Amino acid sequence: MNYNLNTLAEEKNKKKKFRFASLKSLVGHMVEEKRTLLIAFIAMFITAALSLTGPMLIGYTIDHYVQTKQFHGVLIFSGILLVMYVIALFSGYLRTKLMGSVGQRMLFTLRNAVFNKLQELPYDFFNQNKAGDLISRINNDTDKVNQFFSQSLMQFLMSVLIMIGSGVFLLSINFRLGMAALSPAIIIWIFTKFVSPWVKKRNSESLKTTGFLSSEVQESLNNFKVIVAFDRRDYFRERFKKANRKNYSASVKAGVANALFMPVYTILSNVGMLIVLTYGIYLISQGSFTVGFLISFIAYVNSFYNPLRQLASLWASFQLALAAWERIQKILSMESNMHVIESEEEEKTETLLTFKDVSFSYPNGTKVLNQINFNLKKGKTYAFVGPTGGGKTTTASLIARLYDPTAGKVLLDGKDIRSYSPSERMKKIGFILQDPFMFSGTIRDNILYGNEAYKDLQNGELAEIFRKSGLEKLLKRFDDGLETNVNVSDNGISLGQKQLIAFMRAILRQPELLILDEATANIDTVTEQLLDEIIQKLPETTTKVIIAHRLNTIANADVIYFVNTGEIVRAGSLNDAIDMLMHGNMAS
Repeated sequence: MNYNLNTLAEEKNKKKKFRFASLKSLVGHMVEEKRTLLIAFIAMFITAALSLTGPMLIGYTIDHYVQTKQFHGVLIFSGILLVMYVIALFSGYLRTKLMGSVGQRMLFTLRNAVFNKLQELPYDFFNQNKAGDLISRINNDTDKVNQFFSQSLMQFLMSVLIMIGSGVFLLSINFRLGMAALSPAIIIWIFTKFVSPWVKKRNSESLKTTGFLSSEVQESLNNFKVIVAFDRRDYFRERFKKANRKNYSASVKAGVANALFMPVYTILSNVGMLIVLTYGIYLISQGSFTVGFLISFIAYVNSFYNPLRQLASLWASFQLALAAWERIQKILSMESNMHVIESEEEEKTETLLTFKDVSFSYPNGTKVLNQINFNLKKGKTYAFVGPTGGGKTTTASLIARLYDPTAGKVLLDGKDIRSYSPSERMKKIGFILQDPFMFSGTIRDNILYGNEAYKDLQNGELAEIFRKSGLEKLLKRFDDGLETNVNVSDNGISLGQKQLIAFMRAILRQPELLILDEATANIDTVTEQLLDEIIQKLPETTTKVIIAHRLNTIANADVIYFVNTGEIVRAGSLNDAIDMLMHGNMAS
């Protein structure tokens, strides 16, 4: 299945459907904030209503009190205006405070939603997408959405509300003059409609290159030891420079696109003001208009076009937030293809695991396995050998259901492996990787990760379990035992020690099937012998699958399979396996 985030929704018709679904989903995330949003909307309406009433009262005061020199009335209406503006000040503050809290809660919820969705997606998803880009979506893109909600949304709606109110007042005071004043707004609307898709595209490209830049930085930092060892700082410097230059170019283009609205809106609003002054003075000279109404009219024209100038930057912010949200929504809309199917009737068999006509291809079309058939019996040890890239690790991943076959079926204990829940499958299958993953914390935290049976036990009780399992000697290799600190950001724990921790983590589960994928590649010979002794203490029914390049690790295997060029063939003996490795053919 294609999980590549950068190739989704590229077709034009799919984009439109995706954009609609994206906006609908964004609105859905606001439902939990409806009470706070309602109060913020009420505060916004109060602010807008008071702001729109002011110019009318000023015009009325000029015509009825200033021109007639009734200063008592001027003072009364000045007091009324002062009270109105103070109320507007407090309602505006309340609106800003409420929306700020909404934005922060949405940021918290969004980041949780994205991270939780990532936990649901299959292993294949992370093979097709760079970690740096995913981090950028969680951190950078969610923050862009938060900034719009906390800073721009209410201002955006406030501007629209004031514009509509100002337009209504303009047309009600003098329809012809109002139409003349609003005529430049038609040009603004047409300009915005045609330019907005281009602006959104520029912002989307800028966010995309930011994700790539983050990926490049992460890759360089993760591999810095290799960079230093091979003295290839220049290589990664050039890679970073290229990514940074691309991001710079995209950011400049996005900045130019976002800044395009402001000068156009400003010019056209000035044209509108010029029309009002010219036509208004003409109407006054004809005796069909008053000075007070002209001042009110000018104030309403300002109230109409000033929000438009604000909308120039707010619209760009909206386009940026929408582009960021679509990148987030691509993750949230994904569904795992690793579904749990209904359980079929269990086949009674001594075989623990079966491959039935299993084929597997990666999303890029590379076929790794072709109609593979084999059985793994309970209590036996199986070795898979073959050249690098032959398909050994892919086979192990299919056994552990990190992937599903593109054709055929994998049976575990006589049932389709897809019918087991992840927790059930985890109890049956243990997997020790060549490069095991550790969490920051203690060895205890790492060993008991996901182990419901032992998670509440005290260290003394665990020590007894370690002794019975033969793991006590391994634990003594760490100065502080279970409380030894594991910090993944430094080199306090070697790769070999990480493999020991992963080994203890898997053995404690007492799995029915134990997969060792180059699990002893970074461990010395003495420790390897100790691990072999521990494995021998597993129940007799435990099936072992060993994937190794070092042939001495598979010498005692009951069955050896040779994996290469899409085929898995049983080798008659260790010498046959060596011959196959030497000659690279599939002869048995």
